[in-house]
Amino acid sequence: MRKSVVRKCLSGIVPLGIVMTLVASCAGSNSGHAEPAGAERSGPAGTVPAGLEEFYSQELTWGSCEGFSTDGSDLSGLECAKVIVPVDYSDPRGPTADIAISRASATGEAKGSVLINPGGPGASGLGAAAVTDGTPVGEQFDTIGFDPRGIGASTPAVRCLTDQEADAQRQDLDIDMTPEGIAETEAENRDYAQKCAERSGVELLAHVGTYEVIRDMDVIRSVLGDEKLNYLGYSYGTRLGSSYAEVFPDRVRAMVLDGALDPEQDPVEEVILQAAGFQAAFGAFVADCVKSQDCPLGTDPAAADARFRALVDPLVDTPASTTDPRGLSYTDAITGVQQALYSPSLWGLLRGGLSSLADGTGDSLLRLADMYEGRADDGSYSNLNDAFNAIRCADDPPETDRAVTGEADTRYREAAPFLDDGRGTGNAPLDVCAFWPTPNTSEPHTIDAPGVPPVVVVSTTEDPATPYQAGVDLAAQLGGSLVTYRGTQHTVVFDGEACVDDAVSNYFVDLTVPAADPQC
Repeated sequence: MRKSVVRKCLSGIVPLGIVMTLVASCAGSNSGHAEPAGAERSGPAGTVPAGLEEFYSQELTWGSCEGFSTDGSDLSGLECAKVIVPVDYSDPRGPTADIAISRASATGEAKGSVLINPGGPGASGLGAAAVTDGTPVGEQFDTIGFDPRGIGASTPAVRCLTDQEADAQRQDLDIDMTPEGIAETEAENRDYAQKCAERSGVELLAHVGTYEVIRDMDVIRSVLGDEKLNYLGYSYGTRLGSSYAEVFPDRVRAMVLDGALDPEQDPVEEVILQAAGFQAAFGAFVADCVKSQDCPLGTDPAAADARFRALVDPLVDTPASTTDPRGLSYTDAITGVQQALYSPSLWGLLRGGLSSLADGTGDSLLRLADMYEGRADDGSYSNLNDAFNAIRCADDPPETDRAVTGEADTRYREAAPFLDDGRGTGNAPLDVCAFWPTPNTSEPHTIDAPGVPPVVVVSTTEDPATPYQAGVDLAAQLGGSLVTYRGTQHTVVFDGEACVDDAVSNYFVDLTVPAADPQC
């Protein structure tokens, strides 16, 4: 089965023929919002939707986070709790779901809470509660992380594959773009969708998208005792934020969106821009690598793409040896490389991994791929990938036109030649969402959030996963303020860049909106 793209988008990886969802990716799933155009908005802050009173007024029981971590996150020093919400907000007396939340208490006198989502979709957010540690925000606000419905410690959870099936899927290359290869991949996608329905339940899959999550966020706001929401969203979390602003504009106090998804952008164009972003990030890595005589890609940047392909292409036929009996597949090599391109802090690991691959071993790249795939040392997987697919299939209309997927495949190869395996035919399979058992719950439309207070959007110039221009456009649509960070990484808030962190902290604490883009 072909896996999907960027998740931080973790918003996403899109290696050709491997993890490529060309028109319904994490970067591409932003064409719509949780509320169809023209939908009725909520009432003002303090009002509770009819029939939901018991959810909005429930009492929280905070306690140990033991047993809450599903992805290896260290939750020590945090408190955890569960918030009960209806699975289907149109049927509040029907089945319920438990949303896992975490709290890092303010080190000073708390003036409220800040809710954080780290991206995805599909990533656990409980560990995100620690992101404000040592900042003015962490001093004056309780910081709240949460596992969105269907994810991590929230129950019921989306599950499609067993650990063994997930391992096997990573060995399945799906790079054959002949009619026979495309038919085989589509059959695998259909089978995956069926497994999701059987193992997760159609009821959950129908109600796991952004439409429901922003309503869960409003319940969380209420049970925390906050009249209005303070929110920090990274990557896919920016979609949650802008969607919340559309439906609950009067309930926003402060909102920071970092690594933005542009709700107006055509999904195919978004994916092509993402491809170009990864190519630029690879170029930046190469420019740094060739400064060393032992760079595994040589000393000529112009030849780096070809040298990279010479390293990874043989893996199509023969995986590299690893101390782990799985070996390094072609799929995992590409995934590991793209994982490392999210941040310069991982370039050292990437350089070492490529050097090891040149020597015939693949342990370093396999570890990077496992990091991305959510695989623990014991071979177990978090439900990150399954939830990722379920959410994006719920969020946007599926692409069912093979002409569109074929054209997108061709354009992607052109935009990211370092990822092109040379097997393009102008055709490509339909994504798993084309076979999904439940309809999408959102439709594309222009963002519309009248009355929302000033929002701060942070965008990085060479972000490989969410292009800089998307942040510029989102800030304009929300009538918000833009903070530019000049760098090559995916998201930056509270990552130690004082120029960015000071602007964000001042905004949350005092509602001081940057008068002009500080160009950090």
